[in-house]
Formats: sequence, structure tokens, C-alpha cells
Amino acid sequence: MPSWLLSSLVSLLFFGLWGFFSKLALFHVNSKVTLIMQTLGVVIISLFLLKNIEIRDFFPAKGAYFGILTGAAYGLGCLFYLIAVDKGKLTTVVTLTALYPLVTILCSFIWLNEVITTKQWAGIALALLSIVIMSI
Repeated sequence: MPSWLLSSLVSLLFFGLWGFFSKLALFHVNSKVTLIMQTLGVVIISLFLLKNIEIRDFFPAKGAYFGILTGAAYGLGCLFYLIAVDKGKLTTVVTLTALYPLVTILCSFIWLNEVITTKQWAGIALALLSIVIMSI
């Protein structure tokens, strides 16, 4: 088994649970409170990780800067996801937002010069077609 596969599957499981738990939380509190509680959950995990990190691991500063941008993008993405889930059907919202890798792929193509094969372009086209089908 490739070294990344198990971590990817565990990630898939937890992201799936995250989407489901988000809707359960929104039955009881609004999207802003849900985001704050979700962030508290991330902080708790981070505190466990922090005990194994040394201050020199936070440098170079450019890495820390991109880490903060990662958190900001995640927080804003989660906030708008929660607003959408609160107002719409979970099945539709989670399907549409699950296409977020398209943004990552296009950014990697444009700024990191990563190659996208013909087969991958076809997959991107099908993913975009799914947006049209889901919105009908």
C-alpha cells in the first residue's frame, strides 16, 4: 500500500464526518457559532500537536505566513459552507463544495507549473459538468 493511501482514506472519513456533524450542529445553533465551535475543535487538536513542535519548526517565516493563509482560507470556506448547509440541502451543498480540488488543481497548474494530463482535463470537464447537472 502506498504510504499516502491510508492517510488519504482516514482524511476522507473525517471530512465526511465533518460535513455530517456540521448539519447536526446547525440544527441547534447558527453558522457563526458552529464555526467557532469547529475552530475550538481544531485548536484542541493543535494543542496536542504543539507539544511535539519546537519554535524553530515555525520558520522560515514564509512557511508560517502560508500556514496562516491556509487557516484563513479554511475558516472562510467553512463559514460559507455552513451558511450554505444551513439554507440548503446537505446532499446538494456537500456535493458542490466537494469540487474544491478543482481550485487547487488550477492554482497548481498556473502557479506551480504542474502538468495536467489529457485524462485529468477530461476529469475536470466532467466535474464541471456535474455542477450543471446538480443545479438543474
